[in-house]
Formats: sequence, structure tokens, C-alpha cells
Amino acid sequence: MSDGKQITRRSFLRGVLASTAMPYVINSSALGAGDKLSPSNRLNFGFIGLGGQGTGHLLGGAWTYIPGGYITEDDVQVVAVCDVQRKRLESAQQRCNQIYAEKLSQATYDGVKAYKDFREVLSRADIDAVLVAVPYHWATPISVMAMRSGKDVYCEKPVSITIQETKIMVKTARRYGRIYQAGTQQRSEYGGRFRQACELVRNGRIGELKEVYAYRQPGALLFPQWTSNTSVPVPEGFDWDFWLGPLPWRPYAGGVCQTIPGLFVGDVNWSPHHYDTIQWTVNPDMTKPVDIEYENDNIHYHYSNGVVIHSTAYPGEPVGPVGGACYVGTTGRIAVDRNNIVSHPADILKKPLLPNDERVYYSNRHSRNFLDCIHSRRETICNPEVAADSIRTVLIGGISLALKRSLRWDPVKLQFIGDPIANQLLSYTPRSPWII
Repeated sequence: MSDGKQITRRSFLRGVLASTAMPYVINSSALGAGDKLSPSNRLNFGFIGLGGQGTGHLLGGAWTYIPGGYITEDDVQVVAVCDVQRKRLESAQQRCNQIYAEKLSQATYDGVKAYKDFREVLSRADIDAVLVAVPYHWATPISVMAMRSGKDVYCEKPVSITIQETKIMVKTARRYGRIYQAGTQQRSEYGGRFRQACELVRNGRIGELKEVYAYRQPGALLFPQWTSNTSVPVPEGFDWDFWLGPLPWRPYAGGVCQTIPGLFVGDVNWSPHHYDTIQWTVNPDMTKPVDIEYENDNIHYHYSNGVVIHSTAYPGEPVGPVGGACYVGTTGRIAVDRNNIVSHPADILKKPLLPNDERVYYSNRHSRNFLDCIHSRRETICNPEVAADSIRTVLIGGISLALKRSLRWDPVKLQFIGDPIANQLLSYTPRSPWII
């Protein structure tokens, strides 16, 4: 500056907000931050959704792969927590403030604020990124609003529950230049087993890939039974209407669950993990139609390169059910899941990749990959297009499963070919005011 004054990130933001009424703000990641931020200029994080997965990411827990949670990362400053259930919210806020008080050797700390309404989190100009771990129907709406508000987003799966939502999610991330990470962690975690299987298959170690066994049915959003004759009092401190958000209204019947009967067909919980690493490995031509064959409540995806993906298990192969798959080629097969990787013949795994063999995106810590990409502005390992392609595979198979008939999918137009009834299931009309 010509006057010798330094402009900090926070003072710059205050100036931006003072000069515009637009909700799209500029934060540190948009100001050309280098590969690393100094400890005094940490990334300010908000955590939206404090169930098992959300709290696990925040404070450490199963399936989140960060001992002690994001709050222990040197370049993360947790400044906001958010949930519609008061007990969860108060517990997370109290624990975070306690952790920071202990870290700073202070008697108290009150820098972590609590919010019931996620929009208050998104309105804060000082927040750089949010981690979204919410009921499935909220994943895309909150992620989209967060990116429009200038936040980078880590979103737990399923990242979308309709094809229309995937389109909006990708378009928003690209329009606003946001870093986005999907919570399909198998590309980074589990000792690199899934990456190893992917690279071996892509480099022809089992010959020409012919079949893939996914061990899991796909799933999709439907509303055929989204009604209830049961109505019980809503627990104190739980905002049921806010929890429903964009979904059609129904009375509270107790025991809120992500997969309420009638809301989904098939599996949108575990199947995104299976089909994400399968898409990574098969690497299909996403400009060519996909034939989705329905057969006796099983799904078979036929790709243009001749590969067929079955929703069933490979007969007699015990490896694969835990998030994995079995890849069958002309000269062998590889089965992989979170616990094991095996090959037939066995020596396939013993031969290392050669220097000129094809390699895929390398990440050995999913959570760290997100933080590093916020700093560098590089694409994450599960960027918006990757996340969208993976969940679309699940959704179109789920629609075929629901209709109990075969379909043909156009991945360019993002619609079924010659099937207006199936195309009606590509979106739904959200309740006001949650239309994105």
C-alpha cells in the first residue's frame, strides 16, 4: 500500500461488507492465499450438523479419520457450530470452548458460537469453510447456499438426493470458484487399498476389465409412502419443521431417521461409497449412454466400453461387502474393501506398478486434502464433478429399481432417453422457502 498501512484479511472483509449488500463475500481463500497459512491466520470453520458424523469430524470419531477431529488441526479455528437439536448444539459448543480454553491455558473461552439456523453461520463474513453433515435432504441446499455465501464446503454423502440437485451443486461450485470435497473417503483412506485396486485395473493387470460386482443396491429419492397416521409430541429443543426443511410436511412420528420408510428406495447410505470407487476404477466415457438393466430386483449397468457393473456380490468372494467391489478381467480379478485387497491369481498384487504406468490422484488423508486444497485452490480428490458422477450412478440405478424396469441414461443431457415417466423422478419440488 502507498500509505504504508497493512490490510489484514479481516479488515479487508469488513470493507467489502460495508460497500455491498450482496450476500456473496470474499474470504481468505479467495485472496490468493499460498500453499500454507501461518498459525496466526487460520481457516475459520463452521460445522453444520452435529450428529455422529458431524461431531466425529469436529471432535474425532468413527469414519472421520482425524484423531481428535478438525479442532486439533493447526490451521483450523472452529468459530461456529450449528444444529436443530439443542442438546447436541450446546454439548458441541461447550466442548469446543473447553478445548480452546485448555489449549490457551485460560479459565474460559467463548469464541465458538452456537446457532440453530445454518443461515446465521453462512452470513458470517469471517468464516472460510463449512463442514456439512446433515440429513440427506439438506446436503445440497446447505452446500449450495454456503458456496453462494463464499464458503468452501466439505459435504458428507449422499451429497445430493436428485439428479437436479447434482446439476445445481456443480454449477454453483464452478460459478463461485469454491473448493468442494465430498465425504466419500475411500479414495484417500484405508491404506490406499482402493487406489491400488484402481491403478492395477486401469493398467491392465487383470487383462481387459469386463465386469464389476458392487455388492450393493443403488438407491434414489421417492415419496410413495411419505405419510404417517402417527403423531407424537416433538421432543423439547428439537425443531421438527426446520429438520424437514425442503421435504413435504408430515407429522413427527418419533425416532427421526435418515432413511424414513417411503423417502428412499434402495440404498443411498452405503452405496455411494461402493459406486464412487467403482466409477473411479472403471473410468467410463461420460459422454456415452448407459444402459441400466433391471433383473429380479437387481441392477446391471452396461457402459459403452463393454464393462458391466452388477449390483450383486461376486459368487464365493468374501472381500467386497464393506464399501468395496470385485473387478473381473480377462486374465484375473481383484476384490477390495475397507479391510482387505485380494487378487486371483495372487501374484497380481505382488508386481509393483511401473514408472510409466497410469496413476490417479494421490491423497492419503481425506480431511487434510480438503484443507490443503483450500490453501492452494487445487481441486480436491472428490471435487464437484466426481461427487456428482458418483451419486448420479446411484440415483439412476435407484430409479430403475423403483420402476422395476430397464432404462437408458444420457449422461450429457442428464436425463433418461425416451422415458418421460422416469424423467419425472429426476427432481422434486421443495417446500418454500427452500427452493434453490
